[in-house]
Amino acid sequence: MATYLDHNATTPLDGRVLDAMLPFLQLHHGNPSAVYREGRVARQAIEAAREQVAQLVNVHPSQVIFTSGGTEANNLALKGAVSSPGCLAVSAIEHASVLEPARQARSFIEISVDSDGLVTEDAMHEALAASPQLVSVMLANNETGVIQDVARLAAMAAERKVPFHTDAVQAAGKIEVDIAGLGVQLLTLSAHKIYGPKGIGALVFDKHIDLLPQMLGGGQEDGYRSGTENVAAIVGFGKAAELAAAELEQRRVNSESLKQRLLQGLAQIDNVVVFASGAPGLPNTVYLALPGIAGETLLMEMDRADVAVASGSACDSRKAGPSHVLQAMGIETTLAESAVRVSIGKDNTEQDIDNFLHALSRQAKNLRVDDMLVWA
Repeated sequence: MATYLDHNATTPLDGRVLDAMLPFLQLHHGNPSAVYREGRVARQAIEAAREQVAQLVNVHPSQVIFTSGGTEANNLALKGAVSSPGCLAVSAIEHASVLEPARQARSFIEISVDSDGLVTEDAMHEALAASPQLVSVMLANNETGVIQDVARLAAMAAERKVPFHTDAVQAAGKIEVDIAGLGVQLLTLSAHKIYGPKGIGALVFDKHIDLLPQMLGGGQEDGYRSGTENVAAIVGFGKAAELAAAELEQRRVNSESLKQRLLQGLAQIDNVVVFASGAPGLPNTVYLALPGIAGETLLMEMDRADVAVASGSACDSRKAGPSHVLQAMGIETTLAESAVRVSIGKDNTEQDIDNFLHALSRQAKNLRVDDMLVWA
């Protein structure tokens, strides 16, 4: 069986989530907008799932808008909360689903980060001086795993009465995510990062935010996101959120233990660089490089060894060039092109980590010929 260590890209569907979904794939086919019994069954299932997702991040269910995923939720936040022409301020290390809509805005400010990928207070002050209508800084980075001090940054924005959005897709299910504690007005979630189905996510928002819908039609999701609801996926999201909340500590402890085993093993391999090692990070993520060995070459060799890891964001994996996250951190281009991300999941074991370390050590030697480093 292959060793899967790419859980930041996607997680396997939990069997308990599938069990919750099956009745709405096989038996209950009603449109949740219909008033007859089958419609009411679907509507009740959606509202139960809304409560489960709300509990994961400590909000009222009415604040949860279901979307087709994290990308749509991010777009709804950035486009829906800013009037035109508006100014957006987003960090340089955001996911493409934040950076791309921000770059299309009439006015766009990119908030710089330090060498560990953290937004500094000075950078935040500089961005706020431009009077943006919305600030967006992700809670945890999908590549490095670095956790931002969103509570502090959001408090700075609040002093200027600027709404704050955080993409919590990678953080939810790995660390505690509490909107009240963070002080944010908009927050993005995605089911397939917490062992739920793909194609379903949510934007959680403060009802005081004047949010402009981007999907118009039948007025579903209280008018904020029209379109017939994907009932089975929503039910799966709800169950995944319930399990993530109940098992948070158990998953965290397991991931942290395996991460420490991984870091100890990496220390035994010559020349390994671990990015953002000085910053607070997710318990499951390590971003590393073997200088001089192209990341894509290493990934292919690891795949031949039945070990699945990533070179960065799965959404950007087909794009040429080094990681924009590492570039924003000031990492030299050739080193950035060697980057490989390991992201641990709830069902990984010590044997999985050892398999990775064995394969990495072997490839570190095989990809060097007479001390000359081989590039793809």
